[in-house]
Amino acid sequence: MLQALLEGGQANGYELRLVFLEPGPWPERLRRSGIDVDVIAAGRIRQPHRWIAAVSQLAAIMRRAEPDLIIDWAAKTHLYGAPAAMRSGMADRVLWWQHAIPHRNWIDQCATLLPAIAIGCTASAAAEAQRRMSPSRPMFVMAAGTSVPPTRAEPGPLELPAGVPVIGLVGRLQRWKGQDRLLRAQAILRERGHDSHVVIVGGDSFGLEPEYASSLPRIVIELGLADSVTMTGEVADAGPYIEQMDVLVNASDPEPFGIVLLEGMARGVSVVAVDAGGPTEILTDGVTGMLARSGAPGDLADALEPLLTSPRLRGEIGEAGRARFACEFTDAAMCKRFVDHLNRLIAGKQHVVERDPLAPALGAEHRA
Repeated sequence: MLQALLEGGQANGYELRLVFLEPGPWPERLRRSGIDVDVIAAGRIRQPHRWIAAVSQLAAIMRRAEPDLIIDWAAKTHLYGAPAAMRSGMADRVLWWQHAIPHRNWIDQCATLLPAIAIGCTASAAAEAQRRMSPSRPMFVMAAGTSVPPTRAEPGPLELPAGVPVIGLVGRLQRWKGQDRLLRAQAILRERGHDSHVVIVGGDSFGLEPEYASSLPRIVIELGLADSVTMTGEVADAGPYIEQMDVLVNASDPEPFGIVLLEGMARGVSVVAVDAGGPTEILTDGVTGMLARSGAPGDLADALEPLLTSPRLRGEIGEAGRARFACEFTDAAMCKRFVDHLNRLIAGKQHVVERDPLAPALGAEHRA
């Protein structure tokens, strides 16, 4: 999402400068694309001396760049960006992005206490939860988007059984993503007489929950699904794997937004998600996707069953989802929405909307 917005910002005349709080391959790729990038080795927030040093370096960068707008890309980065903006006399230029549905953890609470002219959210569920936190901040809701996938002629990367619907889930191997619940839903569907092959795409990214990742192969064996489950591990590009799926499932409960659903819709793959959070704003149940009552295995099985038994329904929902994606959720549409909001904020015409219209972007010559 950030990469697409950077490209859209450049195309709309913004002068961009990025600051990363740890090194990695991405900063160098951005430098090669012509974006000014700084890297600060910030360490952990629990290290006060590192935090103070990082804030001081950020403040110095802000004073040199004199940006019209400072965007902190997550609650955690706002804990650095807002104090640095205050120190450089630019507290009235800061907004931050709430990517999650906040649950009053200490990071979200501290971020909310710090000054911000606005908080951006990708779905109303996140905005509603953020609105319940104090102090109240102006907010805007702006749906995310993703790129139009390339046309691929080569065969997919997996050898899959013929004649059996393929159900996929793409995401980090973390408990809230629900890979185990999908496996249990598959076992329920098998008991009902519906065979399927499940593909789990993703790995233990960043070592966030290694014990959960290692538990999934054991669950597969316990459920007697060893012959009908493929686990790919982490992959660089999930697109070719999604194209081999008949149904793409987002089992997160709740999901703050669900960009992976857009990845499936863009490819004409029918999608299933939990009826909570961001998916309720992306999908129309039974038209552009199927919404499960909850993330419980039985409810996921109920939502999947009509798609497994009807190739015609899978095709209709896949095509309706593709049309909705092309109309509202491309990266170009997202960039137009975002630039429009930035221009309003920079111009001092800040106002909050619940659902952003797909309006053309205004011209801009600004630094962010």
